[in-house]
Amino acid sequence: MANSEEFVQHVLDLMAPLGDVQARPMFGGHGFFLGDMMFAKMGRDVLDLRVDDGNRAQFEDAGIERAGKMPYYRAPPEALEDGDVFLEWAKGAVAASQRAAPSKRKGAKHERANAKKTAKKPVKKK
Repeated sequence: MANSEEFVQHVLDLMAPLGDVQARPMFGGHGFFLGDMMFAKMGRDVLDLRVDDGNRAQFEDAGIERAGKMPYYRAPPEALEDGDVFLEWAKGAVAASQRAAPSKRKGAKHERANAKKTAKKPVKKK
């Protein structure tokens, strides 16, 4: 799932108006993060954007296919050629990531782990 450095840089250039976007190597591809929120992923030079109920219709109305089982859809090809068009799609992906973020906030993992430790365990029948 390797990506060309040129395409990763092109996508980062398109994302620059969003703020300090970081491309992090992940599973042979890249994840694109704004702060601690991943809102896009890339594998084999194919960019996918985060989708939820708030922006799914935009992708489906444009006839864009889902990218596997994860909540991502392919980035529209025309968006990769026009920074203004790309920015609108990317803003929707960032918003989808933000809406998903409360369950991933700092400390939530530890809260879930502590809740499991303190939960009553079922009694085994003999």
